[in-house]
Amino acid sequence: MDDAGDPFTGRRPTSHERLTGLPWDASYHEGPAPWDIGRPQPAMVRLAAEGGFTGAVLDAGCGTGENALHVASLGLPVLGVDVAETALAIARAKAGDRGVEVEFAEADALRLERLGRRFDTVLDCGLFHTFDGGERSAYVASLASVTEHGGTLYVLCFSDDGSDTGPHPVSREDLRAAFDLVDGWRVVAVEPDRIQTRYHDDGAPAWLATIKRH
Repeated sequence: MDDAGDPFTGRRPTSHERLTGLPWDASYHEGPAPWDIGRPQPAMVRLAAEGGFTGAVLDAGCGTGENALHVASLGLPVLGVDVAETALAIARAKAGDRGVEVEFAEADALRLERLGRRFDTVLDCGLFHTFDGGERSAYVASLASVTEHGGTLYVLCFSDDGSDTGPHPVSREDLRAAFDLVDGWRVVAVEPDRIQTRYHDDGAPAWLATIKRH
C-alpha cells in the first residue's frame, strides 16, 4: 500500500481517530492541542524529583515533548515517540532551542517492538485513556515488548473519580484489569492525581499508576 496521502501512514486508525475522523497529527495543526500545556505535567516533575526515572527512558505518546525534555534535562537518555510528526517537529525544535540532548521518533504505540530497543523506565502521560477496551491488550503487550524486566511503567490518565473529568476517563479497575498480572506486569499503586490541560483551571482528575515489569 502506498502511504502517500494517507493521514494514518499505513497504520490502522486508533479508536480515538475513528471517533474524530482525524489523525492525531491534526490536533497540532492549528495551535496547541488541549493537552499541550507548554510545560511538563506536575506529576512527572514530582516523580522525577523523587528519583522515579532511572536508566534508559521511553516516553510513549510524547506529543511536543515537555515531559521527555524535562527528564532528559536531568541527564537521562530519553526517547520520545509519537505518531504525530507535527508534534515531533515541535519537540525537536524545543530540544534544539533549550540545548537538551533527547531523541524523538515516529512510532506506533501499538507496535513498539519495532523500535528494537528496551527501556528501564517507561512513561505514558495521557495515552492509555485514549485506547478502547479492544486496543488496550495490544498496547499492554506492546509496552511489555520494550520494557526491561525489573523496569517501571508510569501511567498518568484521566480518572472517572471526581467532577469535571476529562475525555475518556478510566477507573482504577480498568487499569488493574489491563495490567495486573498480564504480560509480566504487576500494578504496584494507583493513586489520585491531576492532569493539567488548557481547559481545566486546576487540572482534571487523574490516576497515577506505578506498574512494575517482572
